[in-house]
Amino acid sequence: MRTTAEQWEALRRWLWSSEALGVSVDVSRMGIDDQHVEGLSGRFANAFSEMDALEKGAIANPDEQRMVGHYWLRAPELAPSPQIAAAIRETVDRACAFAKRVHDGEVAPERGGRFTHLVAIGIGGSALGPELAASALGTPRDPVRPHFIDNTDPDGIDRVLGEIGPDLARTLTIVVSKSGGTAETRNGMLEAAEAYRRAGLRFERHAVAVTGEGSQLDRAATEGGWIERFPMWDWVGGRTSELSAVGLLPAALQGIDVLAMIAGARAMDVATRSRSVRENPAALLALAWHVAGDGRGRRDMVVLPYKDRLELFSRYLQQLVMESLGKELDRQGNVVHQGLAVYGNKGSTDQHAFVQQLRDGLDNFFVTFVEVLEDRAGPSLAVEPGVTAGDYLSGFLQGTRTALTQRGRPSLTITIDRVDAASMGKLIALFERAVGLYASLVGLNAYHQPGVEAGKKAAAEVISAQARIVAALRGRAGLRLDEIAQAARIDDLDMVFTVLRHLAANPDSGIRRTPGASPFDGTYSG
Repeated sequence: MRTTAEQWEALRRWLWSSEALGVSVDVSRMGIDDQHVEGLSGRFANAFSEMDALEKGAIANPDEQRMVGHYWLRAPELAPSPQIAAAIRETVDRACAFAKRVHDGEVAPERGGRFTHLVAIGIGGSALGPELAASALGTPRDPVRPHFIDNTDPDGIDRVLGEIGPDLARTLTIVVSKSGGTAETRNGMLEAAEAYRRAGLRFERHAVAVTGEGSQLDRAATEGGWIERFPMWDWVGGRTSELSAVGLLPAALQGIDVLAMIAGARAMDVATRSRSVRENPAALLALAWHVAGDGRGRRDMVVLPYKDRLELFSRYLQQLVMESLGKELDRQGNVVHQGLAVYGNKGSTDQHAFVQQLRDGLDNFFVTFVEVLEDRAGPSLAVEPGVTAGDYLSGFLQGTRTALTQRGRPSLTITIDRVDAASMGKLIALFERAVGLYASLVGLNAYHQPGVEAGKKAAAEVISAQARIVAALRGRAGLRLDEIAQAARIDDLDMVFTVLRHLAANPDSGIRRTPGASPFDGTYSG
């Protein structure tokens, strides 16, 4: 264990800080030394070159022959064509102008008045970024209150619509899907449309689409006369889409300063373009991840933001990091099974949940502390003489970090001055760049997601099998599991068992089960 003097010297060497940005990154407790930087110098030089090429429009997603251009969203002048640059600027202007028209009552609900609620329907990156921004930056004074349908769970949809209740007549719905065919988003849209219909309202008078040009959703919105449509470009992946219309539109409607978010991300992009590892905060994060996990992701990343407003930050990072880095194959097609697992919640609440294991249990992680210097806007109550609740929160962060260091458990700390729109843009940009650089260090394609597509394909096969199971049972009674599987021409008895158990628990298909001696016995009737 380091002495206090040694830790101080390490902090002086491995703390990156920018007063202008109001951000610092401290990797002094990650066990990094000069040899690590020197040993990876060639890889970092390549990573910086690849990042430069990506920003200039190189095909970074060869699976789909697509550019990857989320960095252009905050610096349109870097886009590889004037058309893309103009489209970005126009979309930001349109989103801000549309939000103002909604706030001013120029864009109004079908029955008049003003829109006071918003439902954003999306999945994955089309929901996690907007949810994070809404949670982190929302206030009781927001002109529009946001809600999210981010799953195909009927009960979850009912909960959201139940929270809105009679205010549905004053609710704007944004449907976000690049292709327009994403099942979860489509299902949420159909459920919402039915809720409007039951309330005697026309869905299209309350609907906005964010989608790809010419997509299934784009055509439906055009033909249905929806209020407005905004673009979702194929060169922006869902997990990096928060600063596109996907995230900017709901944020602007909520009243968030989206221009400040963009400016914050832009400023962080400038800082993270440095080709010096020590002077580049994203490179320092990538270096820390590589050292901690031996370049193989052998340690999980536990994200602990000490701020309630950042409670959803770990969920957001799960997709950004794990979908980008969790890959079976490297760029040469070698089987590598790479990844970096992310989990966490918020401090100090979760000190009581899992810090015991972090300190004394398996040594298979590193912690990313997120510290916010400003406690609140204005003075705080003294809960003890000269001590506020915020002082305790800071003390708990420092105490937990020290307790882990005493056990030799690595951690890094990201500090921001306050939680505001600009700082959220900075955090998003910092981690986007760190993911891209780390992927280059370990030879991964960070911009495709073959495993996600495989899961979607398998789900479609289950839905197809379900239709055959229902057809095999229609008008018949007393059939066993194996008889149904044979009639439906399905060899996978596990799938048949699981589908039947779900169908029998719900009234929609009309399938009933007569119990047997075990879960695998009994008969079914259609």
